[in-house]
Amino acid sequence: MGRVTVRRPVVHLDGDKVRRRPDTLAAEEPLELRVDGKALAVTMRTPGHDVELAHGFLLTEGVIGAAADVSLARYCDGTDDEGRNTYNVLDLTLAEGVEPPQTGVERNFYTTSSCGVCGKAALDAVRLKTRFPTAEDPVRVSPSTLAALPGTLRERQRVFQSTGGLHGAGLFTADGAVLAVREDVGRHNAVDKVLGWALLEGRVPLRGTVLLVSGRASFELVQKAAMAGVAVLAAVSAPSSLAVELADEQGMTLVGFLRGDSMNVYTGAQRVAG
Repeated sequence: MGRVTVRRPVVHLDGDKVRRRPDTLAAEEPLELRVDGKALAVTMRTPGHDVELAHGFLLTEGVIGAAADVSLARYCDGTDDEGRNTYNVLDLTLAEGVEPPQTGVERNFYTTSSCGVCGKAALDAVRLKTRFPTAEDPVRVSPSTLAALPGTLRERQRVFQSTGGLHGAGLFTADGAVLAVREDVGRHNAVDKVLGWALLEGRVPLRGTVLLVSGRASFELVQKAAMAGVAVLAAVSAPSSLAVELADEQGMTLVGFLRGDSMNVYTGAQRVAG
């Protein structure tokens, strides 16, 4: 498995003081995802929790809806100059009867770590239909619970504390208990890892939960939450207009600019008690 962090020498400038020192960087490596031996996508990610990432990716692409839909996940083919496995190629075998991804909605074999939607065949293909509608989820979460979530997420972002260079995603109960936290150089990868964990733990659909992301709330992150049945998505930064539109369309609660006791509730305000 690739390293999560990498040490590199830097020249540090502080006023007129100059010194050389080592710096810790968040690792970024490509991961090729294959389904039944066929290449589906390549994403730049932080190594670790790759099987969760792959399951979360297939869940949020509408390919699978339960852990049993994948019969096998194995690393293959990727080797370095010395013939050692790079663990950068992961092949998932779908269970019998599970339909493979349709060619028309595949990513065009490459997504960056910052923009998961890039490469979609068409906007209509992005608006995937969820198996787990969120509009009827009766979950309620108090403003004080929401306000405490960013601090809890930061405390559990171990690699971020040493590098300052990773996005975080956290899954919480409605009363603020931590279910899972994952980090990655890509915000959508961090979410896929959390949702993949939930799928493998048999927790999907994720009714009664809150998904928190450490950056902005993009269209794709709202879609990913909806595909897993998450009714409440919160972000410490701004949502996009399309993210708000989709959240409203799906009957989700979308919270942005979650900082201390201050927050904006863009949709689904009835779930924020008080």
